[in-house]
Amino acid sequence: MGRAFEFRKARKFKRWGAMAKAFTRIGKDIVMAVKEGGPDPETNARLRAVIQNAKAANMPKDNVERAIKKASEKDTADYKPVNFEGYGPHGIAVFVETATNNNQRTVANVRSYFTRNGGSLGTSGSLEFLFTHQCQFSIAKGDLDVEELELELIDYGAEEVFEDAAEGDDEQDKIAVYGEFSNFGAIQAQLESMGIEILSSGFERIPHDTKELNEDQQEEVEKLLSKFDEDDDVQNVYHNMA
Repeated sequence: MGRAFEFRKARKFKRWGAMAKAFTRIGKDIVMAVKEGGPDPETNARLRAVIQNAKAANMPKDNVERAIKKASEKDTADYKPVNFEGYGPHGIAVFVETATNNNQRTVANVRSYFTRNGGSLGTSGSLEFLFTHQCQFSIAKGDLDVEELELELIDYGAEEVFEDAAEGDDEQDKIAVYGEFSNFGAIQAQLESMGIEILSSGFERIPHDTKELNEDQQEEVEKLLSKFDEDDDVQNVYHNMA
């Protein structure tokens, strides 16, 4: 197995955290998708992907439809993606993805989280090389053969295809598909053309190497990460702590 498998296995990513937080973040994704490509998911692949994620997060259909309608209104504020890079305690690299309608507020908040928790905010692009930016898809395994699916998707940019075993009574076995960031559209289109239901999709930044810390040091880093998790402007946080 490759780095994507190990990353997913180690993280099992508190993907959105609490439900209310999840809905807020997905709502922003809907606004950005509608502003970019319109309110019709049939012709807007990005919106289609966000709707899939909303379903995976158990966001009610009515909430999704209201968010799309509101995003279509001219006076609805748009959100812009802004990334931040810095070091946390003990030299842990931290990459923060935000979606904001007030960049000044977001910059001030992110900077304060770093400086008040033993870290420092770096310049844009300073740490991006430490992570691989990849697209990822989660699909129901069903009767699909993982090896056959991988052979089918390699030509469309898939790099890793592996079974993502169920965890818990309400879970089902899934297949995870990873590829280069730029191949998101090609992989999405091929999965759809094969009639495969995409449960969720998105992007992840996988560290090239990870750094081992002791328990006390990990707690210091987690304190910083929790500050980002509490901020509504923050969409995703990646780091290279093992």
